[in-house]
Amino acid sequence: MHILITGAAGMIGRKLTERLIVDRALGAQPIEKLTLIDIVAPARPVGFSDHVKIRAADLADPGVAEKAISERPDVIFHLAGVVSGEAETEFEKGYRVNLDGGRALLEAIRLAGDGYLPKVVFSSSMAVFGAPFPEAIPDDFNLTPLTSYGTQKAIIELLLADYTRRGFLEGVGIRLPSIVVRPGKPNKAASGFFSGIIREPLNGEEAILPVSDSVLHWHASPRSAVGFLIHGAGLTRKQLGDRVNLMMPGVCCTVGEQIEALRRVAGDKVVARIRRAPDPLVQRIVAGWPSRFDPKRALALGFTAEATFDDIIRAHIEDELGGKIAD
Repeated sequence: MHILITGAAGMIGRKLTERLIVDRALGAQPIEKLTLIDIVAPARPVGFSDHVKIRAADLADPGVAEKAISERPDVIFHLAGVVSGEAETEFEKGYRVNLDGGRALLEAIRLAGDGYLPKVVFSSSMAVFGAPFPEAIPDDFNLTPLTSYGTQKAIIELLLADYTRRGFLEGVGIRLPSIVVRPGKPNKAASGFFSGIIREPLNGEEAILPVSDSVLHWHASPRSAVGFLIHGAGLTRKQLGDRVNLMMPGVCCTVGEQIEALRRVAGDKVVARIRRAPDPLVQRIVAGWPSRFDPKRALALGFTAEATFDDIIRAHIEDELGGKIAD
């Protein structure tokens, strides 16, 4: 099996690559080749170097998408994208990367022809939904995004469904919750503080909280995000039916409940490193996001996530901190 990952240098792309290298298979099929693409060259994974092609390229540039699928990968994980806050503040960049790059990839697949029918797993977002919201949002709720990022994701979702309907590819859209706790440095995602208020205190550093403790949100760990993508790649068209875009399961909690989970896991000294500093732009963006879902289709199809936010914090400590918390 040949697997292509776009956005492979990003956090989820790196973790997905690591998981595939460990498993050496996707489903029951052994992985024979990996192609990793991002705007910056992804790191070459250890232990699979003879079967990995690394490329630094922009999918929105002419010819890049065609070259990316020229060897006809069997499964394509399309993770490339500009994050929410950046897409909102840099309008043209957001549409170029999130829409133009995605559509170029889908078009390259369509035009390849000759019976080429890859599985395309698209990392979408709960930002495709917009207020007013019911108490719990079902998969078939209206796509009325309130941000440029959500709009870009929603357009690719619609294209993915149409290209699947027309028989150009087999698509599945994975609507990710906010993925926390993200390792490494903060990015430009408006949701970044959800990770920051956990990650930085655990590292012995101050964290900035730009919203109120009452903000309610939907979360899953990076470990779960990788599991969602891999599980989605194994679903058949018959299992998915006509609605190929799915909201993933997660943990619904307030910022205050996140902080109390951190207190239970790591103690008062760690929690004291959080400093409140309201940010109107972040508050406006987050206010337009949904907070509670009813992911019954995903659960029925076998997707799983953490049960509590305590579990999410413990996963971060295990996966990123070697089981240790900074003094």
